[in-house]
Amino acid sequence: MWFPLFVLFAVFALIVARRVGRLRVAIWQAMTAGAVLVLVSGSIAPAQAWAAIDWHVIAFLAGMFLLGQALLDSGCLARVADHLFMRARTVGQLVGWVIAAVGLASAILMNDTLALVVTPLLIAIARRQGVPALPLLLTAAFAVTIGSTMSPIGNPQNLLIALRGGIEAPFVTFAYYLALPTLVNLVLTYYVLRAFYPGLFARPLVVDIPEPDEDEALAALAKWGLGLVVLIIAVKVLLVAMNNPLDIELSAIAICGALPVVLFSKRRWELVRKIDWRTLLFFISMFVLMASVWQTGFFQQQVVASGLPLATLPSVMAVSITLSQLISNVPLVALYMPMLQSAGGGADLMMVLAAGSTIAGNLLILGAASNVIIIQGAERYGETIGFWQFARVGAPLTAVNVAVYLGYFWLVGSI
Repeated sequence: MWFPLFVLFAVFALIVARRVGRLRVAIWQAMTAGAVLVLVSGSIAPAQAWAAIDWHVIAFLAGMFLLGQALLDSGCLARVADHLFMRARTVGQLVGWVIAAVGLASAILMNDTLALVVTPLLIAIARRQGVPALPLLLTAAFAVTIGSTMSPIGNPQNLLIALRGGIEAPFVTFAYYLALPTLVNLVLTYYVLRAFYPGLFARPLVVDIPEPDEDEALAALAKWGLGLVVLIIAVKVLLVAMNNPLDIELSAIAICGALPVVLFSKRRWELVRKIDWRTLLFFISMFVLMASVWQTGFFQQQVVASGLPLATLPSVMAVSITLSQLISNVPLVALYMPMLQSAGGGADLMMVLAAGSTIAGNLLILGAASNVIIIQGAERYGETIGFWQFARVGAPLTAVNVAVYLGYFWLVGSI
């Protein structure tokens, strides 16, 4: 009983410390080591481990990673971003366009993909315009995080909730609970950033932004794939509205989106190699480790014995935001979600869990993987975001986000 718990806390300690002596440990490496240990020790049987892996999650992530990589490598995303950002005539307008474009796009594409593509683009814009890159990088980080909250496919933790949280009609449910407060939070993000950089927002932008090169053939296939994703999502929502029992799995949506690239692109194997295999391995390992821990019954017993109201709106929000800083949001959701289900938590609390675990990324740098991706990308170009530079803006923004979401959840519950 105790060995899986020991492994779990050791993995969490590694995720927090990120190193053993001089050896740097990535999050996926810590989680994979934990899964291997519980398997080797016999804490979970191989058949149970295999059954614990949600292959719908893995298939969805693989499909979206492949489509996102095609959009990125073709130059399609960069060209669209350039067309949007060229409309800005001041830094304030540029910030507004970044929030709108990145925030809305992250509801369809995985937020990590957008974090990857906008970082070099914004740094290039900042240098050509002679403005500091830091405010633009912060804008991208906050927009990617907040915008992904309102969709079941915006980020990995939302996907986990949509597939394993007992959510019926995930697109409709996420939109009902999270779309409006998320849009409000995107607007408020602009004003929070302006409060911290008041003089910068009025600075004019005068230099045109050149368009990047584009692989036209790959771009066409990627656009077809993205169009399929949007179309199938619309069909899925329409079926729900018509009370049609026919359902379309989220994994099928991602696979259909990736098919044009897989079937017709000459660069298919190059793109397959570039898939984020480490994240896929992280999820596979997490399913195995969490299943082993869940079988011990330890956390279930502690919840019952404590008598704490872990299934209330404020407590779910507080636990989600706080623990996401320590163990990252995806493992937090994987551990907390079964507790909420066993306590009788419904769709409303699952949406609170989705909101809290996602906006946790605005509080501190380590609260979301997309933050780390932006920083790592920025450092390649000699830019960075310091821990306190992020927190001084992110902490008050997170307080605003929490107030908006809690207020809306209370209002929805009162209607």
